[in-house]
Amino acid sequence: MRIIIPMAGRGTRLRPHTLTTPKPLIPVAGKPIIQRLVEDLAASYKDPIEEIAYIVGDFGPDIERELIRIAENLGAKARIYQQEKALGVGHAIACASESMVGKCMIAFADTLFKADFSFDTEEDGVIWTQKVTDPASFGVVKLDAEGYITEFVEKPVEFISDLAIVGIYYFREGERLRAALKHIIDNDIKEKNEYQLTTALEYLKNDGLRFRTGDIEEWLDCGNKDNILHANARMLEIHRNSELVAASAVIEKSVIVPPCFIGENAVIRNAVIGPYVSVGHDSVVESSIIQGSIIQNNSHLNNAMLHNSMIGNASRFVGSLDELNLGDYSVCSRRDRGER
Repeated sequence: MRIIIPMAGRGTRLRPHTLTTPKPLIPVAGKPIIQRLVEDLAASYKDPIEEIAYIVGDFGPDIERELIRIAENLGAKARIYQQEKALGVGHAIACASESMVGKCMIAFADTLFKADFSFDTEEDGVIWTQKVTDPASFGVVKLDAEGYITEFVEKPVEFISDLAIVGIYYFREGERLRAALKHIIDNDIKEKNEYQLTTALEYLKNDGLRFRTGDIEEWLDCGNKDNILHANARMLEIHRNSELVAASAVIEKSVIVPPCFIGENAVIRNAVIGPYVSVGHDSVVESSIIQGSIIQNNSHLNNAMLHNSMIGNASRFVGSLDELNLGDYSVCSRRDRGER
């Protein structure tokens, strides 16, 4: 099995955090979004994952090394592809055409799920879906009486179906997907001025492939600060029986209200942390009360009262009651209430 992950988007709704870190590498409950995603997919598949292919933008060598590490920790080979122009999801996936061999999964790296990804690998394809209240914002599918997909529609203007495609796909023959994407690009078949994956799926269906749907129990968007914080809280809740506090963390005269994640070598001193807080490795939180927030790595908070906040890497904050959104390598001191 190969897993192909398009992740070249800019993540503009999550700025300032995505100015320095691609959205799929933002940590949620102590792990990057993309790591949680591929671990869940790998755990649901009985055979080894041979390769994880990433389609990226100009992220730089440090990010690429981190992506390689995530793949290798699952015993898989990593492969990096570049998407130089944003021409749509179908075009992004086509950039990894050399990895479309045999059994393949496509996974978008900007969402998290609570789901059992087990499936019948002998099906032509499986597409995971969930019912939504606003189908016009998604690609949707229609089903026949046997549960096979009869139609794919990208962001329908009129109601077609409320079964939204969540961004996880399985193909028994990756070569067929590769040929379909090549066909729509070579023939300049666009929808909403972009090469869409749903166009290729419709082409494959008309060529005889049969797709079933898989069910998602919970679908967590990670597109902006509030959604990331909600995803962080849900992942902490789901994994609250796991070991979330690192053995090397130093906790002095403090109260940890679970569920919380406390990373390696973090220091919590004279503080109340939680519930639903993640503190990254080597960060220090002193004389503070923190709730429902994410503090990334190597940051230092002092005399802070924060809720619903995100603090980036290598940042420093001193202040009182605040709802804060502070990017990487920043210094901020606030004594009044507000948001920055």
